[in-house]
Amino acid sequence: MGGHRNRQMTDLSPTAGQHMQREIAEAPGVFAAAVAQAVTLPDLTHLRAIYTVARGSSDAAANILSYELMRETHLPVTSLPPSIFSLGQGVRLTDSAVLVVSQSGASDDLVRSAQGARAVGATVLALTNAPASPVETEAQATLRIAAGPELAVPATKSVVGAIGGGMALLSALVPDYAPRAKASAETIANLSGKRLPQTRALLSALLRASHVYVIGRDTGFGAAQELALKLKECCALHAEAYSSSEVLHGPLQLVTNPLLILILDTEQPEVQDSLDTAEQRFKAAGGTTFRLRPSDAGAPNLTPAAAAAALLILTYPLALQTALALGHDPDSPTTLAKVTQTR
Repeated sequence: MGGHRNRQMTDLSPTAGQHMQREIAEAPGVFAAAVAQAVTLPDLTHLRAIYTVARGSSDAAANILSYELMRETHLPVTSLPPSIFSLGQGVRLTDSAVLVVSQSGASDDLVRSAQGARAVGATVLALTNAPASPVETEAQATLRIAAGPELAVPATKSVVGAIGGGMALLSALVPDYAPRAKASAETIANLSGKRLPQTRALLSALLRASHVYVIGRDTGFGAAQELALKLKECCALHAEAYSSSEVLHGPLQLVTNPLLILILDTEQPEVQDSLDTAEQRFKAAGGTTFRLRPSDAGAPNLTPAAAAAALLILTYPLALQTALALGHDPDSPTTLAKVTQTR
Protein backbone atom coordinates (compact mmCIF):
# COMPACT_ATOMS: atom_id res chain seq x y z
CA MET A 1 0.00 0.00 0.00
CA GLY A 2 1.07 3.57 -0.56
CA GLY A 3 2.86 5.55 2.10
CA HIS A 4 0.93 7.64 4.55
CA ARG A 5 0.52 11.15 3.21
CA ASN A 6 0.58 13.06 6.49
CA ARG A 7 3.24 11.46 8.61
CA GLN A 8 4.25 13.72 11.49
CA MET A 9 7.48 12.14 12.65
CA THR A 10 7.95 14.79 15.33
CA ASP A 11 9.75 14.33 18.62
CA LEU A 12 7.22 13.27 21.23
CA SER A 13 7.39 13.69 24.97
CA PRO A 14 8.43 10.48 26.79
CA THR A 15 5.01 10.64 28.47
CA ALA A 16 3.01 10.83 25.23
CA GLY A 17 0.08 8.43 25.28
CA GLN A 18 0.58 7.38 28.88
CA HIS A 19 -2.95 8.31 29.95
CA MET A 20 -4.55 6.45 27.07
CA GLN A 21 -2.35 3.42 27.68
CA ARG A 22 -3.28 3.29 31.36
CA GLU A 23 -6.97 3.78 30.64
CA ILE A 24 -7.04 1.01 28.04
CA ALA A 25 -5.45 -1.30 30.61
CA GLU A 26 -8.21 -0.41 33.09
CA ALA A 27 -11.02 -1.05 30.59
CA PRO A 28 -11.62 -4.79 31.27
CA GLY A 29 -12.11 -4.14 34.99
CA VAL A 30 -14.34 -1.13 34.32
CA PHE A 31 -16.51 -3.23 32.01
CA ALA A 32 -16.90 -6.05 34.54
CA ALA A 33 -17.82 -3.62 37.34
CA ALA A 34 -20.33 -1.78 35.14
CA VAL A 35 -22.09 -5.03 34.21
CA ALA A 36 -22.27 -6.09 37.88
CA GLN A 37 -23.80 -2.87 39.22
CA ALA A 38 -27.14 -2.98 40.99
CA VAL A 39 -29.80 -1.17 38.98
CA THR A 40 -32.97 0.42 40.32
CA LEU A 41 -35.46 1.38 37.63
CA PRO A 42 -38.88 3.02 37.55
CA ASP A 43 -41.76 0.95 36.19
CA LEU A 44 -40.98 0.34 32.52
CA THR A 45 -43.57 -2.34 31.74
CA HIS A 46 -45.49 0.14 29.60
CA LEU A 47 -42.62 0.83 27.20
CA ARG A 48 -43.32 0.68 23.49
CA ALA A 49 -39.93 1.98 22.34
CA ILE A 50 -36.48 2.99 23.57
CA TYR A 51 -34.52 5.86 22.06
CA THR A 52 -30.84 6.65 22.55
CA VAL A 53 -29.33 10.13 22.51
CA ALA A 54 -25.55 10.51 22.32
CA ARG A 55 -22.66 11.85 20.29
CA GLY A 56 -19.23 10.60 19.23
CA SER A 57 -17.91 7.54 21.05
CA SER A 58 -21.00 7.49 23.26
CA ASP A 59 -23.15 7.18 20.15
CA ALA A 60 -21.09 4.17 19.02
CA ALA A 61 -21.70 2.56 22.43
CA ALA A 62 -25.40 3.39 22.11
CA ASN A 63 -25.47 1.75 18.68
CA ILE A 64 -23.94 -1.42 20.13
CA LEU A 65 -26.50 -1.43 22.92
CA SER A 66 -29.42 -0.81 20.56
CA TYR A 67 -28.90 -4.16 18.82
CA GLU A 68 -28.63 -6.01 22.13
CA LEU A 69 -31.70 -4.26 23.55
CA MET A 70 -33.80 -5.04 20.49
CA ARG A 71 -32.76 -8.67 20.44
CA GLU A 72 -33.59 -9.22 24.11
CA THR A 73 -36.61 -6.95 24.71
CA HIS A 74 -38.18 -7.08 21.21
CA LEU A 75 -38.77 -3.34 21.52
CA PRO A 76 -37.71 -0.97 18.74
CA VAL A 77 -34.55 0.91 19.72
CA THR A 78 -33.16 3.73 17.62
CA SER A 79 -31.10 6.89 17.91
CA LEU A 80 -32.55 10.39 18.13
CA PRO A 81 -30.34 13.32 17.11
CA PRO A 82 -29.82 15.70 20.04
CA SER A 83 -30.70 18.63 17.78
CA ILE A 84 -34.34 17.49 17.88
CA PHE A 85 -34.32 18.92 21.40
CA SER A 86 -31.43 21.42 21.39
CA LEU A 87 -32.55 23.22 18.21
CA GLY A 88 -36.12 22.00 17.72
CA GLN A 89 -39.23 21.48 19.82
CA GLY A 90 -38.81 17.74 20.41
CA VAL A 91 -41.08 14.84 19.41
CA ARG A 92 -43.86 12.88 21.12
CA LEU A 93 -42.35 10.24 23.38
CA THR A 94 -45.30 8.81 25.30
CA ASP A 95 -44.65 5.26 26.59
CA SER A 96 -40.98 5.56 25.65
CA ALA A 97 -37.65 5.57 27.45
CA VAL A 98 -34.77 7.80 26.38
CA LEU A 99 -31.29 6.57 27.22
CA VAL A 100 -28.85 9.50 27.26
CA VAL A 101 -25.27 8.26 26.99
CA SER A 102 -22.56 10.75 27.90
CA GLN A 103 -19.19 10.30 29.59
CA SER A 104 -19.23 13.82 31.01
CA GLY A 105 -22.98 14.30 31.30
CA ALA A 106 -22.30 17.97 30.65
CA SER A 107 -22.62 18.62 26.91
CA ASP A 108 -25.26 21.28 26.47
CA ASP A 109 -27.18 19.51 23.69
CA LEU A 110 -27.43 16.30 25.74
CA VAL A 111 -28.61 18.18 28.82
CA ARG A 112 -31.28 19.87 26.69
CA SER A 113 -32.22 16.47 25.27
CA ALA A 114 -32.72 15.01 28.73
CA GLN A 115 -34.81 18.01 29.76
CA GLY A 116 -36.82 17.97 26.56
CA ALA A 117 -37.48 14.23 26.59
CA ARG A 118 -38.73 14.35 30.16
CA ALA A 119 -40.95 17.32 29.38
CA VAL A 120 -42.77 15.39 26.64
CA GLY A 121 -43.40 12.31 28.75
CA ALA A 122 -40.41 10.03 28.28
CA THR A 123 -38.73 8.12 31.07
CA VAL A 124 -35.17 9.44 30.97
CA LEU A 125 -32.29 7.09 31.81
CA ALA A 126 -28.79 8.49 32.19
CA LEU A 127 -25.70 6.43 31.39
CA THR A 128 -22.81 8.62 32.52
CA ASN A 129 -19.35 8.59 34.05
CA ALA A 130 -19.76 11.78 36.09
CA PRO A 131 -21.83 11.52 39.30
CA ALA A 132 -24.34 14.33 39.80
CA SER A 133 -23.82 15.59 36.23
CA PRO A 134 -26.49 17.82 34.66
CA VAL A 135 -27.74 14.91 32.53
CA GLU A 136 -28.08 12.70 35.60
CA THR A 137 -29.97 15.44 37.42
CA GLU A 138 -32.64 15.36 34.70
CA ALA A 139 -32.97 11.56 34.68
CA GLN A 140 -35.38 9.30 36.55
CA ALA A 141 -32.72 6.58 36.81
CA THR A 142 -28.96 6.40 36.33
CA LEU A 143 -26.66 3.65 35.10
CA ARG A 144 -23.10 4.31 36.18
CA ILE A 145 -20.10 3.85 33.92
CA ALA A 146 -17.89 4.31 37.02
CA ALA A 147 -14.66 4.39 35.02
CA GLY A 148 -13.11 7.03 37.25
CA PRO A 149 -11.26 10.05 35.82
CA GLU A 150 -10.38 9.70 32.15
CA LEU A 151 -7.51 12.05 31.31
CA ALA A 152 -6.83 11.19 27.68
CA VAL A 153 -9.03 13.12 25.26
CA PRO A 154 -9.99 9.96 23.31
CA ALA A 155 -12.46 8.01 25.45
CA THR A 156 -11.61 4.33 25.92
CA LYS A 157 -12.44 2.80 29.29
CA SER A 158 -15.56 4.95 29.57
CA VAL A 159 -16.83 3.68 26.20
CA VAL A 160 -16.33 0.07 27.26
CA GLY A 161 -17.91 0.93 30.62
CA ALA A 162 -20.92 2.43 28.87
CA ILE A 163 -21.48 -0.87 27.06
CA GLY A 164 -21.24 -2.64 30.41
CA GLY A 165 -23.69 -0.19 31.97
CA GLY A 166 -26.15 -0.79 29.16
CA MET A 167 -25.83 -4.53 29.72
CA ALA A 168 -26.65 -3.96 33.41
CA LEU A 169 -29.78 -2.11 32.30
CA LEU A 170 -30.71 -5.02 30.07
CA SER A 171 -30.11 -7.50 32.89
CA ALA A 172 -32.64 -5.55 34.98
CA LEU A 173 -35.15 -5.49 32.12
CA VAL A 174 -34.70 -9.14 31.10
CA PRO A 175 -33.64 -11.33 34.07
CA ASP A 176 -32.73 -14.26 31.78
CA TYR A 177 -30.03 -12.07 30.24
CA ALA A 178 -28.27 -11.44 33.56
CA PRO A 179 -26.32 -14.74 33.82
CA ARG A 180 -25.07 -14.39 30.25
CA ALA A 181 -23.95 -10.84 30.95
CA LYS A 182 -22.19 -11.96 34.14
CA ALA A 183 -20.35 -14.78 32.35
CA SER A 184 -19.25 -12.41 29.59
CA ALA A 185 -18.00 -9.87 32.13
CA GLU A 186 -15.90 -12.54 33.83
CA THR A 187 -14.34 -13.50 30.50
CA ILE A 188 -13.57 -9.89 29.57
CA ALA A 189 -12.06 -9.19 32.99
CA ASN A 190 -9.38 -11.72 32.02
CA LEU A 191 -8.46 -9.82 28.83
CA SER A 192 -6.01 -7.58 30.67
CA GLY A 193 -2.61 -7.79 29.04
CA LYS A 194 -3.80 -9.95 26.15
CA ARG A 195 -3.50 -8.94 22.52
CA LEU A 196 -4.54 -10.08 19.08
CA PRO A 197 -2.11 -12.54 17.45
CA GLN A 198 -2.14 -10.38 14.28
CA THR A 199 -0.95 -7.28 16.19
CA ARG A 200 2.44 -6.95 14.49
CA ALA A 201 0.98 -7.31 10.98
CA LEU A 202 -1.90 -4.99 11.83
CA LEU A 203 0.45 -2.25 13.04
CA SER A 204 2.56 -2.56 9.93
CA ALA A 205 -0.53 -2.29 7.73
CA LEU A 206 -1.88 0.72 9.63
CA LEU A 207 1.43 2.54 9.29
CA ARG A 208 1.27 2.08 5.52
CA ALA A 209 -2.42 2.90 5.21
CA SER A 210 -3.93 6.04 3.73
CA HIS A 211 -7.54 4.83 3.86
CA VAL A 212 -9.15 2.33 6.23
CA TYR A 213 -12.54 0.63 6.15
CA VAL A 214 -13.74 -0.84 9.46
CA ILE A 215 -16.52 -3.36 8.86
CA GLY A 216 -18.97 -4.95 11.29
CA ARG A 217 -22.50 -6.26 11.53
CA ASP A 218 -25.06 -6.00 14.34
CA THR A 219 -23.18 -4.94 17.52
CA GLY A 220 -19.97 -5.19 15.49
CA PHE A 221 -21.12 -2.20 13.43
CA GLY A 222 -21.10 0.04 16.51
CA ALA A 223 -17.64 -1.26 17.36
CA ALA A 224 -16.56 -0.46 13.80
CA GLN A 225 -17.86 3.10 14.20
CA GLU A 226 -15.87 3.53 17.40
CA LEU A 227 -12.62 2.10 16.03
CA ALA A 228 -12.89 4.22 12.88
CA LEU A 229 -13.36 7.28 15.10
CA LYS A 230 -10.29 6.38 17.15
CA LEU A 231 -8.15 6.03 14.02
CA LYS A 232 -9.28 9.50 12.97
CA GLU A 233 -8.84 11.28 16.27
CA CYS A 234 -5.66 9.53 17.45
CA CYS A 235 -3.83 8.88 14.17
CA ALA A 236 -5.28 11.44 11.72
CA LEU A 237 -6.04 8.47 9.46
CA HIS A 238 -8.97 8.55 7.05
CA ALA A 239 -11.18 5.74 8.34
CA GLU A 240 -14.82 4.90 7.64
CA ALA A 241 -17.16 2.41 9.32
CA TYR A 242 -19.62 0.33 7.36
CA SER A 243 -22.05 -2.47 7.98
CA SER A 244 -21.06 -5.54 5.98
CA SER A 245 -24.58 -5.46 4.53
CA GLU A 246 -24.00 -2.00 3.01
CA VAL A 247 -20.33 -1.88 2.10
CA LEU A 248 -20.67 -4.14 -0.94
CA HIS A 249 -22.68 -1.51 -2.78
CA GLY A 250 -20.96 1.73 -3.87
CA PRO A 251 -18.23 1.78 -1.19
CA LEU A 252 -16.68 -1.43 -2.55
CA GLN A 253 -15.42 0.56 -5.54
CA LEU A 254 -12.87 2.35 -3.35
CA VAL A 255 -10.88 -0.87 -3.08
CA THR A 256 -9.49 0.05 -6.50
CA ASN A 257 -7.32 2.51 -4.50
CA PRO A 258 -4.96 1.28 -1.75
CA LEU A 259 -7.33 0.32 1.08
CA LEU A 260 -6.93 -1.44 4.42
CA ILE A 261 -10.00 -3.36 5.60
CA LEU A 262 -10.51 -4.33 9.25
CA ILE A 263 -13.45 -6.70 9.82
CA LEU A 264 -14.69 -6.83 13.42
CA ASP A 265 -16.31 -10.22 13.96
CA THR A 266 -18.43 -10.65 17.12
CA GLU A 267 -18.72 -14.35 16.25
CA GLN A 268 -22.51 -14.37 16.23
CA PRO A 269 -23.65 -17.21 13.97
CA GLU A 270 -26.21 -14.90 12.32
CA VAL A 271 -23.61 -12.48 10.95
CA GLN A 272 -21.07 -14.96 9.62
CA ASP A 273 -22.44 -15.19 6.07
CA SER A 274 -22.47 -11.41 5.71
CA LEU A 275 -18.93 -11.02 7.04
CA ASP A 276 -17.69 -13.95 4.95
CA THR A 277 -19.08 -12.36 1.79
CA ALA A 278 -17.50 -8.98 2.57
CA GLU A 279 -14.14 -10.59 3.35
CA GLN A 280 -14.17 -12.63 0.13
CA ARG A 281 -15.15 -9.67 -2.04
CA PHE A 282 -12.52 -7.34 -0.59
CA LYS A 283 -9.77 -9.93 -0.84
CA ALA A 284 -10.76 -10.75 -4.42
CA ALA A 285 -10.57 -7.05 -5.28
CA GLY A 286 -7.05 -6.80 -3.84
CA GLY A 287 -7.74 -5.13 -0.50
CA THR A 288 -5.47 -5.81 2.47
CA THR A 289 -7.95 -7.49 4.81
CA PHE A 290 -7.83 -8.55 8.46
CA ARG A 291 -10.65 -10.29 10.35
CA LEU A 292 -10.52 -9.84 14.12
CA ARG A 293 -12.38 -12.00 16.66
CA PRO A 294 -12.48 -11.95 20.48
CA SER A 295 -11.67 -15.66 20.57
CA ASP A 296 -8.35 -14.85 18.84
CA ALA A 297 -7.27 -13.44 22.22
CA GLY A 298 -8.95 -16.12 24.34
CA ALA A 299 -12.39 -14.53 24.86
CA PRO A 300 -15.02 -16.86 23.34
CA ASN A 301 -18.77 -17.26 23.98
CA LEU A 302 -19.60 -13.63 24.69
CA THR A 303 -22.92 -11.89 24.28
CA PRO A 304 -22.87 -9.80 21.10
CA ALA A 305 -22.54 -6.52 23.02
CA ALA A 306 -19.75 -7.95 25.17
CA ALA A 307 -18.00 -9.20 22.04
CA ALA A 308 -18.10 -5.66 20.65
CA ALA A 309 -16.59 -4.38 23.91
CA ALA A 310 -13.88 -7.03 23.74
CA LEU A 311 -12.99 -6.05 20.18
CA LEU A 312 -12.57 -2.44 21.30
CA ILE A 313 -10.36 -3.44 24.23
CA LEU A 314 -8.21 -5.42 21.79
CA THR A 315 -8.03 -2.76 19.07
CA TYR A 316 -7.62 0.42 21.13
CA PRO A 317 -3.90 -0.41 21.59
CA LEU A 318 -3.53 -0.50 17.80
CA ALA A 319 -4.80 3.09 17.57
CA LEU A 320 -2.48 4.14 20.40
CA GLN A 321 0.64 2.52 18.96
CA THR A 322 -0.08 3.72 15.44
CA ALA A 323 -0.57 7.27 16.68
CA LEU A 324 2.73 7.27 18.54
CA ALA A 325 4.58 5.80 15.55
CA LEU A 326 3.16 8.57 13.36
CA GLY A 327 4.28 11.28 15.77
CA HIS A 328 0.89 12.06 17.36
CA ASP A 329 0.24 12.28 21.09
CA PRO A 330 -3.14 10.53 21.43
CA ASP A 331 -3.61 11.90 24.95
CA SER A 332 -4.21 15.37 23.53
CA PRO A 333 -5.10 15.48 19.81
CA THR A 334 -4.38 18.91 18.37
CA THR A 335 -7.93 19.93 17.45
CA LEU A 336 -10.01 18.13 20.10
CA ALA A 337 -11.18 18.71 23.67
CA LYS A 338 -12.55 16.30 26.27
CA VAL A 339 -16.02 17.86 26.41
CA THR A 340 -17.45 19.04 23.10
CA GLN A 341 -20.11 21.72 23.31
CA THR A 342 -22.61 21.55 20.44
CA ARG A 343 -26.18 22.68 19.90
